[in-house]
Amino acid sequence: MSIKKLVEKASRGDLRSFEELVVLYQDRVFSHCFRLTANSDDAQDLAQEVFIQAFRAIKTFRHEADLGTWLHRITVNSWINWQRRNKKLLIFSLDDPVNTPDGEVIRELAASEASPLEAVEQQELSAAVRTALDRLAPEYRTVLVLREMEGYSYEEIAQILDCSLGTVKSRISRGRRDIKKEIVKLRCEWDDM
Repeated sequence: MSIKKLVEKASRGDLRSFEELVVLYQDRVFSHCFRLTANSDDAQDLAQEVFIQAFRAIKTFRHEADLGTWLHRITVNSWINWQRRNKKLLIFSLDDPVNTPDGEVIRELAASEASPLEAVEQQELSAAVRTALDRLAPEYRTVLVLREMEGYSYEEIAQILDCSLGTVKSRISRGRRDIKKEIVKLRCEWDDM
C-alpha cells in the first residue's frame, strides 16, 4: 500500500495503517533523534514522543508534502521542547572552593558565551544569510534549505522534489554560487551605510 493511502487511512483513525507508517519511518526518525540527543535511550524516548505527536496530528497532514519531511519537522520541534523540559541545572557557588587530594582550589569559570562583538557578528551573518536566501530563485532556495539546513542527502532531495539527481546537484551548485554573490553584495550595501 502506498504512503498516501496509509496516511489517508491513518487520518481516519485506522491504527494498523499508522503502525505500518511507524514501521516504514522508525529507523529514519530514530537515527535523526540519535543525532540530536547523542544517546540511545534518549533517542528512543524522543522517537516515541515524535510518533505520538504524529498520530495526534495526522489529520492535519497535507498530502502534497512529504511525510518524511513532516516527521523531520516534528522531530526537531519535539527535541527543542524535550531539551527545555529535561534541562538539568547544577547549582553551586563560585565562591566555594573545590576540595582535591592536594587541598582546596579556587573555582574558575570559563566564559561559555561569545563575546558581545562575536554575538553581533554572528547575528549579522545570520541576517545576511537569511536575506541572501530570500533573494534566491525558489528552486535554488528550496534545495539549499533541504540540504544545508534540513540535512537531506542529494538522493532524498531528488525524491522529495521529484526531479533527477543531476538536477539537484546542479541547483545546489548554482544556489551556493548565487548565495555567495548575494552575501558579498549585502556586505557592500551594509558597509556603504
